Amino acid sequence: MSLSSPLDALLAPAPEPARVAFLKGQPYAHRGLHGHGVLENSPAAFDAAIKLAHGIECDVQAAEDGTAFVFHDFKLDRLTGHQGKLANLRASDIDQIDLKDGHGKIPRLRTILAQIAGQVPILIEIKSNNMRVGPLCLSVRRALEGYAGKAAIMSFNPLVSAWFRKNASHIVRGLVVTEEGSKNLKGRIARHQSLWTAKPDFLAYDVRDFPSSFAASNRARGLPVVTWTVRTASQEKIAAIHADEPVYEMPQT
Repeated sequence: MSLSSPLDALLAPAPEPARVAFLKGQPYAHRGLHGHGVLENSPAAFDAAIKLAHGIECDVQAAEDGTAFVFHDFKLDRLTGHQGKLANLRASDIDQIDLKDGHGKIPRLRTILAQIAGQVPILIEIKSNNMRVGPLCLSVRRALEGYAGKAAIMSFNPLVSAWFRKNASHIVRGLVVTEEGSKNLKGRIARHQSLWTAKPDFLAYDVRDFPSSFAASNRARGLPVVTWTVRTASQEKIAAIHADEPVYEMPQT
């Protein structure tokens, strides 16, 4: 039995088309256009995407006080010369940490938004693996105050989208979805429950899951679908059929 259509439409209504129109029209560089000596989620990676007029997808993590920093991993060691969790550090301490290979400091979200300055759309993935989403969401909302460019937030955690719906409904919000390891009935139920909690304006879907009846039914009723992470020509073809735009990475050498 399908849980979609009537309940999805009732509990997670589709957005007005004009609200989400900017999501379509350009691909998105995953963590900026990185590789070939350019580090992910760095100002250099974002500049490279801007030069191609491609959208940007980036990740944000919370410092100890909730301040939003553009950084993917929960731990520092892969991308910096430091150890430990970013969330355990004060914002002033994170400000002093260098990214590897001369890519500058770990940037705050405010800094990256000033760099992009509306030149291309940005998708901000909020990394949160618990129920305490408020401090980071508030920091992201404050960073976006007065921002004139096209921007949207998204997260695997449906509570993030729910927070923005309640506290900053003008900001476009997305639900990030993967069906990996959850293609059974329990997984299908969980996806619908996440959708109903998040009430998102769009979905960011794992390209490995296509074709997906969940993605297709929600796309058909008006939720744009972007898909991650497109890395091969075959995945690019799949994305063109099943999604509105790809979130891609250039081939690594």
